[in-house]
Amino acid sequence: MTGTDEDAFRIIASSPDGVLQSELWKILGVDSRKCSRIVKKLLDSNRVERIEYRQEGIKTFRLIARKGPADPYCLLAGDELIPCIACEEDCVVEECNALLDWMYQLAISDAEESTSESGKTDE
Repeated sequence: MTGTDEDAFRIIASSPDGVLQSELWKILGVDSRKCSRIVKKLLDSNRVERIEYRQEGIKTFRLIARKGPADPYCLLAGDELIPCIACEEDCVVEECNALLDWMYQLAISDAEESTSESGKTDE
C-alpha cells in the first residue's frame, strides 16, 4: 500500500467498528509518524472521528469513518427514482423485475450521456 489519505480512509470506512490507529500504520505500511499526519488530515477534513481507546493498558485511538450525505443522483435513472424506495414487496433483489428495469434504464441513460459527451467538438 502507498499510505495515502485515500488508502487510509478506505481501510477505516471498510470496518464498521473502525480501525485502531496503532494498527492502521502497520496496514498502510508506513511509520507511526506518517500515519499520525494522515490521520490529522482526515480529522481536519472531518472524514473520520477519533475515540480514545485502551488496549492492554496502552492508550490508542479508534478511528471511525463519518458518513457523508447520500448522493441523491445515485437513486435516479434518468428521471426515474429507484423503485425500491417505496417498494413493500418481499423479493429477491437479483430477481426483482422492477429493479432490473430501473437498472436497464440507468445503463441506457449513462450510455446516452457518454455518447453525447463524446460527440461534442471544440468550436
